[in-house]
Amino acid sequence: MQLHFNAVSEPGLPGAKWQKLYETHRRAYLAWIKSKPNLRAADLQTSQAALKKYMPELWPTYERLCKLAGADDVEARFLTGFQPPAYSSACSNALTTGDEIQLVRNYDYHPDLVEGTQLLSAWNGKKVIATTDCLIGALDGMNEDGLAISLTFGGRKTVGMGFGIPVILRYVLEFCSNVEEAVAALLRIPSHMSYNVTVVDKSGKFKTVQLAPDKQPLVTDAAYTTNHQESIDWPENAAFNKTLERSAFLENLLARKDVDARSIADSFLQKPLYNTSFKEGFGTLFTAVYKPAEGIVEMRWPQVTVRQSFADFRELYKLISYEPVAVQPSVPVEIESDVIHQKLVRKRAAVSLDRQELLADPPVRAMSCSNSSASADQLQELREILATRGQNFREVLSNFASKPLEEFSDTRKSK
Repeated sequence: MQLHFNAVSEPGLPGAKWQKLYETHRRAYLAWIKSKPNLRAADLQTSQAALKKYMPELWPTYERLCKLAGADDVEARFLTGFQPPAYSSACSNALTTGDEIQLVRNYDYHPDLVEGTQLLSAWNGKKVIATTDCLIGALDGMNEDGLAISLTFGGRKTVGMGFGIPVILRYVLEFCSNVEEAVAALLRIPSHMSYNVTVVDKSGKFKTVQLAPDKQPLVTDAAYTTNHQESIDWPENAAFNKTLERSAFLENLLARKDVDARSIADSFLQKPLYNTSFKEGFGTLFTAVYKPAEGIVEMRWPQVTVRQSFADFRELYKLISYEPVAVQPSVPVEIESDVIHQKLVRKRAAVSLDRQELLADPPVRAMSCSNSSASADQLQELREILATRGQNFREVLSNFASKPLEEFSDTRKSK
């Protein structure tokens, strides 16, 4: 199993690069929405009214995104982030303060259900580096004011009226500068499911807010979270993701006198925090390490580290393999810069979509960009080959990447 990880820089209003991300993931998101029964789904008017009520500052950005997307009513409703289908992930968080201010988190989910994009943006005048989700939202991130945020699933089945957590995190990063402002926003904006949201700023102040759709938010001083809140509410889920085991590990780790921030970050690439049940939807897709006082973020995997900052953010592509590897602390590697790979952004998969057809689209887009003279019929021919060649998929990609489209077409006809 693999992740096509892309770092994308668009340090201003959302534009052509966000539009490309939207087109890459649009089809899979729409399939996800249609495949998930959602008894609490709201219509467009209700969804937009909720966005205006709870996050009015985000409205101009939302309108711009809808225009870039050419959004119909379904897409426009999805981009509000209000009342999405229910979903659950896992994740672990821990933070340190004092001399080394650091927020580190593991994102545990299925590799086919993540955008795999780290985006540098400034949609509302404040630079933000975030791991994107739901196209308007974020799984975790940091802004140039030195505020970092991340989440873990709260381990409860209850679904209520509110926003998907990614758009709430995005709002905090766009409009808050410190922990006090972030907590105020989290207390005010309703979440449709339960999450533990940790925020820390460059002064070292931090809070963890337990959000739930059926009870008042709880502000805590927890320096670590896994996938439960005050008690175990969903025993089957807790047993599957070993939330108590991971929580106990983090408690003991942070209590040690001889441990530093780097050692803590390294521990997230080791069991029990690092998980490998990728096919079951409980694999560690990435470790993110945020250093708000320095404006630095590291995206880490067992054999790869990508280091970015507001002062030095580089666009890049990396193919991350989740094949069995020796789990050990990661080491930095030289950042790749490959034009074709930058265009091979993996789509967010949906069960109802054919996998080969889904994977065929990014290389077709890449060929279209690099061969402006290609006709629609030629591109469709390439798409059909990629979607039907099965085990020869890698061979087809290699062939198309090394030859002009016309030559590729001729080669196909001779087979």
